[in-house]
Amino acid sequence: MLETAKSTVVIYGNSLTMEEVVHVARYHHHVELSEESCRKVEHTRNYVEKLLQEKKVVYGLTTGFGKFSDTYISPEDTKALQLNLIRSHSCGIGAPFAEEVVRAILLLRVNALALGYSGIRLEVLRLMIELLNRGVVPVIPEKGSLGASGDLAPLSHMVLVLIGEGEAYYRGVRLPGVEALAKAGLTPIVLEAKEGLALINGTQVMTAVGTLACWDALKLADWADCTAALTCEALLAVRDAFDPATHAVRPHKGQQQAAANIRNLTAGSTLMTNQGEKRVQDAYSLRCAPQVHGASRDALTYIAEKLSIEMNSATDNPLIFADEEQVISGGNFHGQPVALPMDHLSVCAAELADISERRIERLVNPQLNEGLPPFLTLNGGLQSGFMIAQYAAAAVVSENKSLAHPASVDSIPSSGNQEDHVSMGTIGARKARQIVDNAYAVLAIELLCAAQAIDFRGPQRLGKGTKWIYDRCREQVAAVKEDRVLSGDFAAIREWMKEPGVLDGLIAQVPFSSCVK
Repeated sequence: MLETAKSTVVIYGNSLTMEEVVHVARYHHHVELSEESCRKVEHTRNYVEKLLQEKKVVYGLTTGFGKFSDTYISPEDTKALQLNLIRSHSCGIGAPFAEEVVRAILLLRVNALALGYSGIRLEVLRLMIELLNRGVVPVIPEKGSLGASGDLAPLSHMVLVLIGEGEAYYRGVRLPGVEALAKAGLTPIVLEAKEGLALINGTQVMTAVGTLACWDALKLADWADCTAALTCEALLAVRDAFDPATHAVRPHKGQQQAAANIRNLTAGSTLMTNQGEKRVQDAYSLRCAPQVHGASRDALTYIAEKLSIEMNSATDNPLIFADEEQVISGGNFHGQPVALPMDHLSVCAAELADISERRIERLVNPQLNEGLPPFLTLNGGLQSGFMIAQYAAAAVVSENKSLAHPASVDSIPSSGNQEDHVSMGTIGARKARQIVDNAYAVLAIELLCAAQAIDFRGPQRLGKGTKWIYDRCREQVAAVKEDRVLSGDFAAIREWMKEPGVLDGLIAQVPFSSCVK
C-alpha cells in the first residue's frame, strides 16, 4: 500500500475537501481547529449561556426533543436532558462501521460544528479532534438511522465515548469508552445545554460513508477506461468508435473524456483495427464504452459537488445566529440532499461493473473472443482457466442490481408522526459503498482477463498507455499458466487499484482525463 505524505488538515467549517477527508480517515493526517473557528464557536456559546440565564424557551436547550418539543425543561435539568438524550438515542444495530468511516464521521461533525451555529463549547470540539489525532475510534453500529433529524442513533454512539461510555477501538483493541480515553491520555466531558443535540443532529454519517464511496468511485471510473482500453486491444476492437468526431456531435463532457482516454491509451497499438478491416462495428460493451462510462463520470462530478456542499454545511436544529440574536428551528438535518446522490452513486458504480462483466464474457467466450483460447487457457478441459472468473463477476453484478434499488423512495414516519418524512440516506450511502467495492472486484477480474488475453496476442503490440497498464498488472499478479486459486489474485488487483496515486505514472506518460481532482 502506498502511503500519502502526512500533513495537517486545518478545520474552518466551510473549506474541507473530499481529499482531506480521505487523508484523515484513511491515512491519519493530523487535524487542527482554525483560530477563526475557535472565535465563532466561543461567540455562539456565549449567546447560548445568555439564553439560559434569561430562561428563554428554546428547542433543545430548555425543551424536550421530537414529539416532546413542547415540554419545558428547567435550567437545573439541562445537563440531565443532554445525557438522557445520548443514552436513549444510542439504538444502533448490527456490525460496527469500519474505522475509516468513523474517523470520517468525527471529522465531518467537527467541521460542521466549527461553523459556529451550534452553540457547543470549544472543549468538546477539541476532545473530538484529539480522538482523531490520538487514534481513539468509537464503536458505531452501522444500522439504525432514518437519515432525517440527523443520523441520530449512530452519532449518539459516537458521543457515548466522549462522555466516557460506550466502546471504542484504541490501537486495534476494542475497549470500554472510558478505558480507551484513558489509554490515549484523554478525559471524558460532561455535556451541557444544547451539546448533546448539537453533536447528533446532522447528516455526517451518511456524508462520511458517501464521501469515501464517492472518492473510490471517481477512481473506479478512471480504471473503467483503463480496463476497457486493454480489453479493446485484446479483442481487436474497431478504433473508429473512439474518433473525436462522433463525440463532438454529442458533447457530454464525460463521454468525450472517456473516448479520449481510450483513444490515447491505445495510441500506437497494432492490435486495434480499422472499420471494415475485420468487422464494421463492435458489440456495445466495446463500442459504447465512452457513452456508458461517460454518463457515470458526469454523474460522479455532480455527486462529488453535492457531498462537498454537505460536508461544509451546518446541519443542526435549531441553528443559533448569535450576531442576530436569533435561534431558528428548521430542517437542515434532513438527509434528502445526500440521499438522492447516494442512490445515483449506486447506479453509476453498478453500471461500470455491469458493462465490465459483459467485456469479461467476450474475453473468455470462444464464440466471441476473436480467436483467443477458450476461457483463456491452452489446456481447456483439463484446465478451466478464467471460466469461473466470469461467474464470480456475474454474481457480483447481479448482487449490485439488487442493492441499487433506491433507498430514498422509502419513508417511515417516526417520533409520533412529528417526523413524518425521512430520507433513508444512510441506508443509501451504505449500499453505494458496497456497490463500489463490488465494482472494483469486477474491474479487477476484467483487468486480469484482458492481461491474460494480451499474453496470447503479444504485449509488444499494445499502445503506450495500455502497455503501462499491462506491465503494472503483471508486477502485481503473474500470468496464469495452469489452474490456480484466483480469488487472491482478484483481491490483490482490487486493493492495488485503490492505492493512492496508483495511476500517476500512467498520467505522466499519456494524456488522461482523471475524475480525481
